[in-house]
Amino acid sequence: MSDKKSRRNGNRFSGPGFWLACSVFAASVFASAVVAVPVGAQQPVSAKASAAATDAATYVGMETCLGCHENKAGDKTLHFKVADPRTPAAGRGCESCHGPGSKHADDPEKVKPLQFNKVSAVEASAVCTTCHTSSEHAFWANSKHEARGVACSTCHSVHSPKGDKQLKEATQAKLCASCHQAIVNKVSRFNHMPVREGALACSSCHNLHGSANVKMLRAGTNIDQSCTSCHQEKRGPFLWEHAPVANACVTCHDPHGSNNDRMLVAKAPGLCQRCHVTSRHPPTIYDKFVLQNSSNANKITGRACMNCHQQIHGSNNPNGKAFLR
Repeated sequence: MSDKKSRRNGNRFSGPGFWLACSVFAASVFASAVVAVPVGAQQPVSAKASAAATDAATYVGMETCLGCHENKAGDKTLHFKVADPRTPAAGRGCESCHGPGSKHADDPEKVKPLQFNKVSAVEASAVCTTCHTSSEHAFWANSKHEARGVACSTCHSVHSPKGDKQLKEATQAKLCASCHQAIVNKVSRFNHMPVREGALACSSCHNLHGSANVKMLRAGTNIDQSCTSCHQEKRGPFLWEHAPVANACVTCHDPHGSNNDRMLVAKAPGLCQRCHVTSRHPPTIYDKFVLQNSSNANKITGRACMNCHQQIHGSNNPNGKAFLR
């Protein structure tokens, strides 16, 4: 009997009555803590919010803005197409992007609206991406341009565009050259992408606003898939595959331009001999003896290796191991 009584005494703090008492005590302490907070301590926050709401700027309309600011673009750009309900002009007008303008209208010198050239790239682009979030712009967040501090307003001008798509320059190539000068210079080489003739532009291959592919390429998920979106005859798969072709097209070609035939990164047979060192073929490219006295001289003239190995990208011929024509 004494053991049972002892066990009851030892467990008296684990019964339901004990936990009910604890709950009541905790509730009373919490209530007293809430009551103990001075009412006046929360007033500054409410007063601040109230003052901000009272002093908040209001919309004054695009007509008020145009009373002082000349619209250089007029109605030539899509932003000013009032008939299109998706455009800023059909909504709040200038204030759709620059914010409510009542304070600025009252004191133009001291109070300025949102100025895209004076805020960070993230802040500037955040305004544009309130509308431009799909299609071409779906991958803008964390794209290479966005990650490097390029803003929409770095390339585009709403009020004074010079080129298509409201670009700040007359052509894409000229605009891209402001950062990618070395790349754009390649289109002036002998063999080049037809950009300088106007048949292609940088955006023909690259999605400049972001892409799921490398190098912001528009098509596919790697360089080869981007190239074969146009050069489909090189796509394969082939029964006999050429190793550098399977690696990447840029192993042998410079996609922006080259002074070599077919935009090759080096002249043949030198390009081929980067991998294929002498094997029943002339070992030295510019060996005078080979050129004048060897029966193998025909292997390094004209298209060199490709004179015979014409299926250099791959062959489906059962005997096409050597990629012969």
